[in-house]
Amino acid sequence: METVWREEDGKRLAATLWRAGDGYRTISSAMLGGGIRTARWVLNAQVAGAYSRTDPAVHLAELAAAYGLEGPGVGMLTAASVSRTMRRDDEGVHVSATVGLRVPTWAAAPAGAPDPELAPLDGTSRPAWTPGTVNIVVAVPVPLDDAALVNAVVTATEAKTQALLEAGYPCTGTASDAVCVAAATGAEPEVFAGPRSTWGARIARAVHAAVHAGALDYTRYLDSRD
Repeated sequence: METVWREEDGKRLAATLWRAGDGYRTISSAMLGGGIRTARWVLNAQVAGAYSRTDPAVHLAELAAAYGLEGPGVGMLTAASVSRTMRRDDEGVHVSATVGLRVPTWAAAPAGAPDPELAPLDGTSRPAWTPGTVNIVVAVPVPLDDAALVNAVVTATEAKTQALLEAGYPCTGTASDAVCVAAATGAEPEVFAGPRSTWGARIARAVHAAVHAGALDYTRYLDSRD
């Protein structure tokens, strides 16, 4: 995983690149390269807090081309500080997480409850798209079948929520979090990735450690501003 920088909207912004190459299958909720597919790279790019582009997938494709990324890949945007990305490993599982909690929220909220992160754009009734604030990338060195890939996303999400609660944030995340799980290909795939399976437990521990560290770092950042 490498960190690169660019100038955009009058700010110096970071991005992390993972040039995985051939041999990975991903499952992701990302705007670019989402779903289950093969991918050769994963990009997590920071944008300015007042991000106003309405074509984030196009923007990500432009960034990927600028960084020389070729072939299919996964791209995510975040308003969180990518230079503060937290990386944690657990017995072959590698996780990176950017954690920003400007608008923490519960997944199940009352119908019609306002959410500042999804406020109308320019006073219209059309909701704005705000970049994800907790972005997680998980790399697993073994193949996972389709069901196990889905299971891995669930496990990562549960571990994320556990970490946030333990760090003192009463929330399940933010309204626009994103996740990507990349699994190697080639051998007989694993069929389980729940938190008590071998690889699911490793995913859970690595995600928990990265998000917990990121949440505590975000708290220190907020304290430094006061």
